[in-house]
Amino acid sequence: MENENLLAIANEFGSPIYVYDSSKIISQYDRLSDAFKKVKRLKLNYAVKALSNIAVLKLMNSLGAGLDTVSVQEVELGLKAGVKPSNIVFTPNGVSLEEIEEVSALGVQINIDNLSILEQFGTKHPNVPVCIRMNPHVMAGGNSKISVGHIDSKFGISIHQIPHILRIVENTGMRINGIHMHTGSDILDIEVFLRACEILFETAMNFKNLDFIDFGSGFKVPYKLGDIETNIEEFGSKMTKRFNSFCKEYGKELTLGFEPGKFLVSEAGYFLAKVNVIKQTTSTVFAGIDSGFNHFIRPMFYNSHHEIINISNPKGKERFYSVVGYICETDTFATNRRISEINEGDTIAFKNTGAYCFSMSSNYNSRYRPAEVLWHEGKAHLIRKRETFEDLTKNQVDIDVFSKVVETT
Repeated sequence: MENENLLAIANEFGSPIYVYDSSKIISQYDRLSDAFKKVKRLKLNYAVKALSNIAVLKLMNSLGAGLDTVSVQEVELGLKAGVKPSNIVFTPNGVSLEEIEEVSALGVQINIDNLSILEQFGTKHPNVPVCIRMNPHVMAGGNSKISVGHIDSKFGISIHQIPHILRIVENTGMRINGIHMHTGSDILDIEVFLRACEILFETAMNFKNLDFIDFGSGFKVPYKLGDIETNIEEFGSKMTKRFNSFCKEYGKELTLGFEPGKFLVSEAGYFLAKVNVIKQTTSTVFAGIDSGFNHFIRPMFYNSHHEIINISNPKGKERFYSVVGYICETDTFATNRRISEINEGDTIAFKNTGAYCFSMSSNYNSRYRPAEVLWHEGKAHLIRKRETFEDLTKNQVDIDVFSKVVETT
């Protein structure tokens, strides 16, 4: 997208606002598909938690992607978007047996990540095929907040508990049709990830009637110019060769599955905000915007870097700014960042905000959540309205228990 497109959207729909470029989503999907074009059966299940707008889910469905979901609500969103139940995988963590049964009744593929629920579900529903999420005890992702495959992670069943799994399967007579892992986000070392894959291949040999193996995702995207990213093409080449070899060893053509989220939508997203105030202190120039971590928490929560451009003055002389929000907390998006000269009323754009940005927004400080726009084939489509005061209060119950007036003298 060009700066003038973004500025026109901000002028038409107001700010703050999230904008998603569908062409980038499509190109990322094609890039990942091409990297594994020599695999006979490939399934890419988009991780809904990254960006769950129904319009985006419809786009993914049109590309041929399935959905990776983590709640019954995400499953319902997928169904509302027209995705077939058979193209949805449910991979929750720490949910009740009742929620898993509710999703299973919809015809969705179930993925279970703990022994207790596996035994309970298998006992009650032995004829429902189940995938098992394993913990390979490999830290293939980034820091501890986004790495979920290490030994202390709450996710998955430990590879050291395979004998327990096999005993449950034998006792219940349940069918295991898939094996799954997800080691975390921002994977850079392909060799470490491939070692984790070897562990999953070894695990898969314990189950004789699998249909698929799902290797999760976590592929890193670049956040700034010159930033490193996962080499998808190299990984695709190496993984394809090994997976095809494993299928021959296994004696059956299996489906190779991934569940990309950030990889597909992160770079497609822009977050636009208006500058309310320029505040000069003794040591810092603050650019205060009409948003805060209620709309965009990743820089505060993950210390993530997002490039910032002044789309109102993209060619202006660069100065150093600390970009902050209007929340009554410390909500700093960037410190001493070089940005084209900013004036009050300018619109700035944060890049790489397609994943885990709007989906983690809130009404903190009783602020409204922003609108969302999909830029598709040269046109801006409003895909979520900006919230109003009615949205803020519609689920609150007004109780009349304070009618007694206390008189004072």
